[in-house]
Amino acid sequence: MGDSTSRVPLLNKVYYAKCPGCAMDKRKESHTGIPYKEFLYVWIVTLCTALPISSLFPFLYFMIRDLNIAEREEDIGFYAGFVGAAFMLGRAITSVFWGIVADRHGRKPIIVIGIFSVIVFNTLFGLSVNYWMAIITRFLLGALNGLLGPVKAYASELCRPEHQALGMSLVSTAWGIGLIVGPAIGGYFAQPAEKYPEIFSPNSVWGRFPYFLPCLCISFFAVCVFISCLWLPETLHMHHNGKGAENETIEALEAQPFVSDSKQDATESEAPKENLFKNWPLMSAIIAYCIFSLHDMAYTEIFSLWAVSGKSYGGLSFSSQDVGQVLAISGFSLLVYQLFVYPRIEKILGPIYSCRLSAVISIPLLAAYPFLTNLSGIKLTIITNCASLMKNILSVTIITGLFILQNNAVPQNQRGAANGISMTAMSLFKAVAPAGGGAIFSWAQKRQHASFLPGDQMVFFILNLFEFIGFVLTFKPFLIVPGK
Repeated sequence: MGDSTSRVPLLNKVYYAKCPGCAMDKRKESHTGIPYKEFLYVWIVTLCTALPISSLFPFLYFMIRDLNIAEREEDIGFYAGFVGAAFMLGRAITSVFWGIVADRHGRKPIIVIGIFSVIVFNTLFGLSVNYWMAIITRFLLGALNGLLGPVKAYASELCRPEHQALGMSLVSTAWGIGLIVGPAIGGYFAQPAEKYPEIFSPNSVWGRFPYFLPCLCISFFAVCVFISCLWLPETLHMHHNGKGAENETIEALEAQPFVSDSKQDATESEAPKENLFKNWPLMSAIIAYCIFSLHDMAYTEIFSLWAVSGKSYGGLSFSSQDVGQVLAISGFSLLVYQLFVYPRIEKILGPIYSCRLSAVISIPLLAAYPFLTNLSGIKLTIITNCASLMKNILSVTIITGLFILQNNAVPQNQRGAANGISMTAMSLFKAVAPAGGGAIFSWAQKRQHASFLPGDQMVFFILNLFEFIGFVLTFKPFLIVPGK
């Protein structure tokens, strides 16, 4: 094309022959419908990386007990928190690195590495013979599983702007379902020799490693996803001239996920030079995201520990299978909500107002949790399922809205790094959440007869405190909307 390429008007799209990002943009221009096949890749990859994160929570209480690390029953929650935190700590250390690599070498390599880490280290976690092996395998699983940030960028690059809400919704849907179905798998398949002695012998490998089966099921799913990733299309723009240097003007134009007006083109062309830490629309969305993520992670661990603890300690006396059933029902309902309801809510309210409304409703809902211990039988089962379903719907609505705000705050060639920063910050908060939540839960069990917020009322009060802080952070001057 020679010199004529540089004279092409800004609004005329220019494509490079061997650029996967250009190939994807051409496809989006010619196919105006929803990219179902590509969205399916996004869904299964996100689901795969989410499943092992919280699959251990239904059986973690029993696993810590069997590893004989806690001297008293009240201390189990304390030790359990560090196992839950190990994954997030590992992910916090490496997320920015994986985001930068994704911006330089593409989304696909990072996705493949992340899926492979699930296959290896999730399997080893199920074979843990002592407390430190459990800690180390979870840490390595988190450190090598850096694909959530690139997947979020990937989802926004696969589709036209009118389908972006659905694309982001799929990421948070699969993520939310993974964080719910994962515990369901853990609840149903942990300790199989005790639950299903007619199928699994106590003298078999399932009896010697009672928490291996749920991990093996998730790893088998990861193997299937790993194979399917061979056909995963790349979306990153890779433009080089004969000397290996990039054409900055065309690169800035083609880095966009869709064709924009000239004013936005000028903004996008400057975006690669911008320091992401000075991008307040991005950073303010990340800060709110971190607070809500800390709340959600603490809630996930505390709910499972609280549900399986005895009523004498303020819990529900559920088995791991009961917890798995509650979370499985929530997971299926969440899928229906995200596919058919959330896009309409986002279209009517927008991401910010939907976040605020969800936070407001969550506070009284969580405040009612400690009083569920007064119920029993079918009433307890029905109300617990309804409360869990509502809480998870509200949480995923908040997270999806913040996903959209973060990805709208940066151009394509910074999304990997931006999501890497987001993942690092969020992972640090989520690393604190299980350890802090476990410690608070253990402390609360020792104060069942306190005069002020006795027992688990204190736990849910602290959860609500963080929910309220997150709610406040969705208002100006804390949150700035991209482009305003």
